[in-house]
Amino acid sequence: MKKLLLLITIVLGATGLFAQMPPAGMRPAGNLSAHLYGKLTDNDGKAIGEATVLLMENKIDSVTKKTKQLLYKSVITQANGDFSFEDVSLKSRYTLKISSVGFKAYELPVSFFTKPTDGAMQPPSTDKDLGKIKLTPDAKDLQVVTVVSSTPTIKLNADKKIFNVEKNIMSAGGTGVDVMRNVPSVNVDIDGNITMRNAAPQLLVDGRPTTLTLDQIPADAIESVEVISNPSAKYDASGGGAGILNIVLKKNKKTGYNGNVRAGVDKRGAVNGGLDFNVRQNKINISAAVNGNQNKGQTTGTTERISQLTTPQTITAQNNFNKTTGGFLFAKLGVDYFATNKTTLSLSGIKVHGEFNPYELIGVSTDSLYNSGKISAASQRLTTGTREFNGQGLVFGLKHTFAKPGEELTVDANYFGGKNSNNSLYTTNYLTSTGATSSTALQTALGYGSDKNFVIQSDYTLPLSKTAKLETGVRAAIRSRVNVNDNYLYNDSAKQYLIIPSATSNYKNTDNVYAAYATYSNSIKDFSYKVGVRAESSNYTGTLTNTGETFKNSYPVSLFPSVFLSQKLANRQELQFSYSRRVNRPNFFQLIPFTDYTDKLNITRGNPNLVPEFTQSVELSYLKTFQKSSTFLGSLYYKHTDNLITRYLSSETDAVSGNTELINTYINANSSYAAGAEATVLNTLTKWWDISTNVNVYNSKVNTSNVTTTQQAALWSLFGKFNSNFKLPSNFAVQLTTTYQSKTNLPVSQGGGMGGPPMMQSQSSSQGYIKPSWGMDLAVKKSFLKNNAASVSLSVTDIFKTRINSQYSSSDYFTQTYSRLRDPQMFKLNFAYRFGKLDASLFKRKSSGGDSNATESIQQ
Repeated sequence: MKKLLLLITIVLGATGLFAQMPPAGMRPAGNLSAHLYGKLTDNDGKAIGEATVLLMENKIDSVTKKTKQLLYKSVITQANGDFSFEDVSLKSRYTLKISSVGFKAYELPVSFFTKPTDGAMQPPSTDKDLGKIKLTPDAKDLQVVTVVSSTPTIKLNADKKIFNVEKNIMSAGGTGVDVMRNVPSVNVDIDGNITMRNAAPQLLVDGRPTTLTLDQIPADAIESVEVISNPSAKYDASGGGAGILNIVLKKNKKTGYNGNVRAGVDKRGAVNGGLDFNVRQNKINISAAVNGNQNKGQTTGTTERISQLTTPQTITAQNNFNKTTGGFLFAKLGVDYFATNKTTLSLSGIKVHGEFNPYELIGVSTDSLYNSGKISAASQRLTTGTREFNGQGLVFGLKHTFAKPGEELTVDANYFGGKNSNNSLYTTNYLTSTGATSSTALQTALGYGSDKNFVIQSDYTLPLSKTAKLETGVRAAIRSRVNVNDNYLYNDSAKQYLIIPSATSNYKNTDNVYAAYATYSNSIKDFSYKVGVRAESSNYTGTLTNTGETFKNSYPVSLFPSVFLSQKLANRQELQFSYSRRVNRPNFFQLIPFTDYTDKLNITRGNPNLVPEFTQSVELSYLKTFQKSSTFLGSLYYKHTDNLITRYLSSETDAVSGNTELINTYINANSSYAAGAEATVLNTLTKWWDISTNVNVYNSKVNTSNVTTTQQAALWSLFGKFNSNFKLPSNFAVQLTTTYQSKTNLPVSQGGGMGGPPMMQSQSSSQGYIKPSWGMDLAVKKSFLKNNAASVSLSVTDIFKTRINSQYSSSDYFTQTYSRLRDPQMFKLNFAYRFGKLDASLFKRKSSGGDSNATESIQQ
């Protein structure tokens, strides 16, 4: 009944969108912003400082149908007369109003769109230099004005989706994993693994690669998420064919000061809290943030395996209970220096600290299928320990714009490094048929490691004409890691723990990628195109420090072309075709030849002989924008991968016990393909109700004809996500989210920077499928105090305890059913308060000449 209700909700929601979509007439929404600047002088050419510059947005009054002006932004000119507006929306028209004591008021219409002689509207420039503006005497007083701003929850472009996190009340007090659960096109399993179109995407933070995992990034530190399904040659080619997820962290440059303080607690008593603060004056902008999240998560699971290797056949049942306590701290500090209107320098640092105490209890029983319930072997294993990590990063950026509109140079240097340590104690009690302990085995694992990541890149944009543009860039990514992991067994005779050489892995490795790209774009009336190519080479070296064994791979230069074609149609429609070639290099954990015995039913090992997989993708998209921010985006896509990195099961001798065990590793399969259709629909039904629906229907298959194993048949699958937002009286807001995943193939890999240790993967065999599942989440928010500065939100995830991760797999060795449930019906209560004064003269002594300054009042 619950599943039927879910399907009816999604179908009716999607049907209602098309039934209620109004006629065309609104410009497509998008993440469009620009830089507007100029210089004030008098008639003699002398600079005018301390002048007030207002950027007024021209809007149509819904009642009078007449144009009115609302303040969009305001600044005070510097001593040299310079003024600058950052993050100006491109989709509106403005009037610049300038006033200064002793001078006559000045007004200037501003638009970023230009119309040449042939009448065709040209793409807007993201940098507009107004040059020198001369003021004449006869001053006018300023008026205090109010700006009302509202950012859409989701913006759709043909090439990407932008999800605004600030309005997502479901993820308040959570982590990046909670944010992704509400992003269209993104599927999140209970372990926090992310997939797009059933493959793992590349994760970026502020457009840069990162070693941070999603559960190490607080949700309250994220401003938006960009989903790029088919990236161009400008982007890093790694990450396979699943695309890119770019997390944009919060940072604003409004004059004055502003901030946000928050705190929360969940049903198990885990607390969270944080503070953001930003201050801007003249050429300096400083932003700081600190967040803390406590963890008290719990997971239950069962595994049932029928062995094909024994006679008679045996069945092994395993019950898991996992509990983790601990938490992490995240801090960020950034400084922007606006050296001139054309040059900006930025420096920011990140600090992360986490400490966790995992607890796991596993009960295992093995019996003959022909022995009518009699247990032939049973054991119980208790695992305790600690895990700690400390990371820090530093990012430097330079942006310079030239006199020629659109010409721009950027340089970025990004460093992130960290250290980790862990220790675990495994106590295994072997039980008799009556449940008594017959013997006990003790095993301990001690480990530590470090990683260093350095990325430097530079990009240059050169407009060749009003419509043509050349973009070029270079990039180098240098990464190194060191790991020590020692396993010990307790020896009763020696009365001490003795190291197990064959189960000990001490290694170090380096991984370097070098790249350069060039793209050329142009447009002919309503038709535009962008072609580009990226060249990348890479090398990998690893050494087992305890044995001296070295393994390495060196990959020559590979070319990654991309083509984007776009045709604008009548009635706010757009058609786009794209092609790209990308690569997925085996990640750190897939390469290391370390055998992990943590889970006896899922022993894992890396394969240092893996080679990269290459994916070619084509996508055809249709975008239609309606009135009232209603939008439809539909896509047909196909991707083909050679040398697919996937899991493989083999039978080997356990180095610890000497018994024959099944080992999970990775291989390069022959190929794979995925084809499907995806639709995302946004609709504002009323002023108080908007909904979004995302549906992806796809077919996928892995070709393993190059190995001796049974191939998994191609499978049609459906993934759907429905989100509904309500604005109720008395400043109440309600958000309802529902997700559904039909029967689908297991994800083929976790590459592209999203992968974790093999033991974190939920299943070992590529022959299998994930069973259908669905879940529903609900959140309520109440805003209060002046300008709704304070808010309280209450959320509950997985209301019906249905978001169960169940998988089935089969091989030449066994058939297995696996099921896990994590933190169902999790309640969270959060409080937030925002403060600030967006005053252009915050730190200045006011002029005795009676100059008044406009102050912005923000309504969200």
